[in-house]
Amino acid sequence: MATEAGGPAPAPQVTDKKDKKEQAKGQGKDQQPAAPGEKKLTNAELKKKAKEEKAARRAQAKASQAPQGPPQGGHSQAGSSEGKGGKGKPKQDGQHGGSGAKLPLRPATTAAVVKDTKPTIPDCFSHLSMARRIDMTHADKDVNPAVLVLGEHMSAFAISDSITRLEATLLAFQKVIESYTTPHGSTFSRHFTSHVLNPQIEYLTACRPMCFSMGNAIRWLKLQISKVDIDLPDLDAKKLLCESIDNFIRERIALADYVIVKTAADMIADGDVILTYAQHNLVERTLLRARLTGKKDFRVILVDDPYERVGIHLAKRLAAAGIQVAYSSDLGALRTHLSEATQVLLAAEAIFSNGAMYARAGSADIATAATDLGVRVVALCETINFTERVSIDSLTYNEIDPERCTDVGFRLLFDTTRDKYISVVVTELGNSSATSVPAILRKLEEL
Repeated sequence: MATEAGGPAPAPQVTDKKDKKEQAKGQGKDQQPAAPGEKKLTNAELKKKAKEEKAARRAQAKASQAPQGPPQGGHSQAGSSEGKGGKGKPKQDGQHGGSGAKLPLRPATTAAVVKDTKPTIPDCFSHLSMARRIDMTHADKDVNPAVLVLGEHMSAFAISDSITRLEATLLAFQKVIESYTTPHGSTFSRHFTSHVLNPQIEYLTACRPMCFSMGNAIRWLKLQISKVDIDLPDLDAKKLLCESIDNFIRERIALADYVIVKTAADMIADGDVILTYAQHNLVERTLLRARLTGKKDFRVILVDDPYERVGIHLAKRLAAAGIQVAYSSDLGALRTHLSEATQVLLAAEAIFSNGAMYARAGSADIATAATDLGVRVVALCETINFTERVSIDSLTYNEIDPERCTDVGFRLLFDTTRDKYISVVVTELGNSSATSVPAILRKLEEL
């Protein structure tokens, strides 16, 4: 077979199918037929030419589709119209409104990002919890209505001190027990704790971290539930548990408070000057009892919490009862007031096993200053608030004040006072030193 120019045919007479297909493909891409006298291209040359044409077309398409910057001098629309035959780009630009169409895109993207308004807490305080209000519609379906209301009160600090929270929690659990019915095929002791009691505890903990007395009472309650005989009818089991809760409240809370108040009131003598901090139920009852027992010559210096100012109401009630009260709105003149005081009366939220006192923030300042001036510090605390945990600072266990937590700073609700700054601890078991707390804990385990 000869070429059009009359030259000799290629050496191979028979080519394989692959070469024929590639040759046909190369010839198909060659739009113009070879001119007379022009040498016909070989397969390798056809391949090379096809690659070059393909690369040229790709470069041309890439150049026509390249992104254009912001419109300057009105060239943008014309360039975009010529890029793809005047079809795609003009329509898109028309939708965005001319030469300034792309300017609003960046603000729209920024507005779509939702800013997190939650205050940033440093990593060193990330282990501390904070009370928060939970919508009742977001609570677990198994949470009892009485517990829902209690959680709302706790998160709003309508119920603040540990003993009041403990008593309210036990009474709410009583209602949960009374409304419970054991499902068919289960037993009370095995089903109630995991399926009913635990959701109540989780909800209350989410509303506000549990105090130490609540933790002790919940462990006691779970132990009582585990002791219920599996063959005991529901009615008898619920009656037994409700009676146990009533006895617990009467012995560990009501009777304990009575003994502590009586003991502390006996420690006040005529002519004493009692300095106390903020407001606590035990301190108030102690001072009022001392007045009722005929001790009329003592007077009170009340140093208030500078953030909450709850002591002003206590000062008014004490004054109404006939007790002479000097009120200070903050800790500014603390050492001056302590120089007049004969003893300091404080109430603890908890006592750690190493004798440290966990109380309202500011208590440690008062106890430290009083010890430096040689003034006796008396701490009032029920044994249900004793814990086997150990703490030597105010950062291990604490709560963040939700009302005073911003990106600039936050406030801790409690502080920890070392045992060397506490002269005596008054409990329902009597007076003891702060170093005797481990012995009291061992005694409680035997009861």
